[in-house]
Amino acid sequence: MRGKVYWVFLIPSAMVLIVFFLFPLLIMLYYSFLQRGIYGGFEPIENLKEYIFSFAWLKNYIRVFDSLYIPIYLRSIYIAILTTIICLFIGYPVAYFIALKVKPENKILYLFLIIVPLWTSFLIRTYAWILILRDEGLINLFLLKIGLINKPLPLLYNEFSVLLGLIYGELPFMILPIYASLEKIDISLIEASKDLGADEFRTFKRVILPLTLPGIIVGVTIVFIPTLGSFIVSDLLGGAKSILVGNLIQNQFIVARDKPFGSAIAFVLSSFVLVLLYIYRKFWGGKIEVL
Repeated sequence: MRGKVYWVFLIPSAMVLIVFFLFPLLIMLYYSFLQRGIYGGFEPIENLKEYIFSFAWLKNYIRVFDSLYIPIYLRSIYIAILTTIICLFIGYPVAYFIALKVKPENKILYLFLIIVPLWTSFLIRTYAWILILRDEGLINLFLLKIGLINKPLPLLYNEFSVLLGLIYGELPFMILPIYASLEKIDISLIEASKDLGADEFRTFKRVILPLTLPGIIVGVTIVFIPTLGSFIVSDLLGGAKSILVGNLIQNQFIVARDKPFGSAIAFVLSSFVLVLLYIYRKFWGGKIEVL
């Protein structure tokens, strides 16, 4: 009886997943098997049997792995991995400082400072970086004013600006899970390690780091996956020089009006992400406590 009650509470979340995730994914899968019309849209299938046995429905997926697009996929993975690594190396010390070094009464203030940027639209915050990084922006004007440079630095419309924008946007999502793991550590374990003669580094390596592994894994996951499909930052801060897979999908839907091909790329990307999540669950899901 108790198990049946639990299933009843799962129904709303299951409905949300079906309506907003599974159903759109199936629609995208269906469209990916169609062909682009002359003026965009979809080409109607006149002879379904001939269409199936001629393997015309695979043309979009064959085109996805064309050598023209491979550099874009590799660049997207590279940017996502680099963003995740930098966010981890910045986010862990910040979370460590807030959780273990700051007085309890001041922790809320630091967490508030991390969360408050999320109250503003991500699009507006990305536009703000254009004002900061452009040739007449705050950074170049300041460096010119103090005489460190003679001409503006090329800070905008390159991979540096894309990486900076992604790190800025995703950093809170790395800090918060790690902070949650650090907050759950029993302080007596750290004190026992020091009493047994371990220094700060050994205590961190043998006690703190293993206990915060759940937060690290969660942070890496929720930073890497959105970064992989991001298109706003690369579109606004990278220009035409830093096209990522998210921009490629956007261009197929809006510019080229080739929705079947765009759906095929999006479905392959979604499948890649689902495989990564499966690997995570297979190798770490049973060993790591969920936050």
